[in-house]
Amino acid sequence: MKVEEPISSYGQLDLTKSYTYLDYLKWTFDERVELIKGKILKMSPAPSWRHQNLSGNLYTLFEHYFKKHSCKVFYAPIDVCLPIPNQNKANTVVQPDLCILCDLNKLDDHGIIGSPDLIVEILSPGNVKHDLTTKFNLYEEAGVPEYWIVDYENKNLIIYSLKNKEYAGSKIYTESETAASVLFPEIEIRISDLFAGL
Repeated sequence: MKVEEPISSYGQLDLTKSYTYLDYLKWTFDERVELIKGKILKMSPAPSWRHQNLSGNLYTLFEHYFKKHSCKVFYAPIDVCLPIPNQNKANTVVQPDLCILCDLNKLDDHGIIGSPDLIVEILSPGNVKHDLTTKFNLYEEAGVPEYWIVDYENKNLIIYSLKNKEYAGSKIYTESETAASVLFPEIEIRISDLFAGL
């Protein structure tokens, strides 16, 4: 019986092959990757300071609210193994910029197994299509109840909520407005606070 060589560098991966979450857990290299229905996607280099500043602002706003609740706020990098219907094996692992999880039974030593309640992705020049198309479709398919897309270039926010297994989008919230979560309506975020310091 052939023993598989451990994968300790990104270059050892066969990009034509389909991998599973169990494969993913065995990799020991430093590069950040996501697994999209078995296919490897190398993530962009470290995000810009604007991206990090925005992520920090949003985390602070969320954390202030969720201190009073049992839900937890997580920020990247954290592995989220999504349940994709009609897939025989767990083969999709993403690292959202932020997410909120209320069912803490979905946590294990490696990250989150199952769909979080809310996911936020912050658009960067190199990931716009990935977040607006690939991840939008994945999160919808996996039944993530709410998906926020934050655009720091244009300083706006769109909130998508799941209705009848499809995302319905909000209006585009801009700097003079206040946005509220659909799932957690008590969370109201002034867009000017979100983009403070940018």
